[in-house]
Amino acid sequence: MLAQGLTIRATRASDIAAVDALLAQSYPALLKANYPPSVLVTALPIISRARPELVTCGTYYLAETSARAVVGAGGWTPRRNRPGEAEIRHVVTHHRHARQGIGRAIFDRIFADASRAGMTSYHCLATRTAVPFYQALGFAVLGPVDVLLAPGIGFPAIEMRKAD
Repeated sequence: MLAQGLTIRATRASDIAAVDALLAQSYPALLKANYPPSVLVTALPIISRARPELVTCGTYYLAETSARAVVGAGGWTPRRNRPGEAEIRHVVTHHRHARQGIGRAIFDRIFADASRAGMTSYHCLATRTAVPFYQALGFAVLGPVDVLLAPGIGFPAIEMRKAD
């Protein structure tokens, strides 16, 4: 249990619905200031869904309050073809609880567990909205990228990296 009453724990298959709900509630609210409706209308149905293989991988985490309300999620996986580099995955904080230390608490867990697993650097494709948060954690901007979510559906993101 963290000082602010949060618990950060590894997710399991039974958390898929809770992660779905968190993403579906929060992404539209958090992203609307940085993306036009024409992008969000096609991207949100895809990015606002939990990925079962991620939720069950052992390195994806849920932030819960003492009342067991789900207020954040996020995790990491080893990056393909990049030994020692972790890929940051599907990080989100409930939009009504933003800027309360939840994202940082999730990252404290990510950094600790990834470091124990031998990771020495971190890579992510951040939303435009999240860039200042990642910069505060020590990530550097590499540049803009277009993430192909499905055939014909691109999503503008910012590639970022952090080394220990």
